[in-house]
Amino acid sequence: MPEAAPSLRLIVGLGNPGPDYAQTRHNAGFWLVDELARQHGGSFRLESRFHGETGRITLNGQELWLLKPMTFMNRSGQAVAALARFHKITLPEILIVHDDLDLPPGVVRLKRAGGHGGHNGLRDLIAHLGGNDFPRLRLGIGHPGHSREVLDHVLRRAPQAERALLEQAIADALRELPRLIAGQWNPAMQALHSRSVASPATP
Repeated sequence: MPEAAPSLRLIVGLGNPGPDYAQTRHNAGFWLVDELARQHGGSFRLESRFHGETGRITLNGQELWLLKPMTFMNRSGQAVAALARFHKITLPEILIVHDDLDLPPGVVRLKRAGGHGGHNGLRDLIAHLGGNDFPRLRLGIGHPGHSREVLDHVLRRAPQAERALLEQAIADALRELPRLIAGQWNPAMQALHSRSVASPATP
């Protein structure tokens, strides 16, 4: 896989709207874009035509759109497709940030493309965008151990120790974001993956 990739123009955090969901594991994508906006002086406003809250920041001289869909997780694609089509943003220029059951808390992984892996937000994105050729940043939330417990797990608040691991994973990811913005995918992936392996064991 070549090192260079298209520069990012849109970063989407997946989650559910409203205070009842704000601190739940399923909203880890919202947490990352909120922190990104905070670090770079950005703010969000509700834009009905994009079915979500949008913001704009400049990072390393490049303007970035930020988006938090307000359509609930399983209809995330409606918001992303509306903004991407309006601003003529291609799929490889969109980074989707989402929670991931298959990774332990504290682990963060990058992926260039792929299927939905059972994630309802990704499933809807692929349907609305007409393809799966968009990069993802996966924030581990761990698996409850049984499929019957998944819904309750993702919609529950993470304990303090687990939340601290998630916040460290977000900080790790944001440190690599300038390289992703520049399309330097492989070095960012190598640095991030090698660092995050040890995260769950951090005291």
